[in-house]
Amino acid sequence: MTFFTEPTTYEKTILSDLQGAWSVLRQSVAECGGFEGWERMLFHIEEATSWETVRHLERMKPLLIIVRNIAIQGDCPEEIMLEIEDVSEILDETIKTHPQNNLP
Repeated sequence: MTFFTEPTTYEKTILSDLQGAWSVLRQSVAECGGFEGWERMLFHIEEATSWETVRHLERMKPLLIIVRNIAIQGDCPEEIMLEIEDVSEILDETIKTHPQNNLP
């Protein structure tokens, strides 16, 4: 009987960068909190990183716009705005390099 073994090396891809950027944003929002709409931001961040959304990257962009709008309206800390921009840049690059994930 053969057993599946864990790989000893992993290839870092733009998708892992995107996941990391969303994770950093989520952590910052959770830690900062207190500004108007921060709980709604967490909800939309979770939705943006769900399996269904990651499989269809075109669904992620509108969620990022919602997150950005909530941040602006809630007068969130500048740190969070910078992290939103990081997610946006990496998402744009991901969509360019993985067009097969953008089918309706």
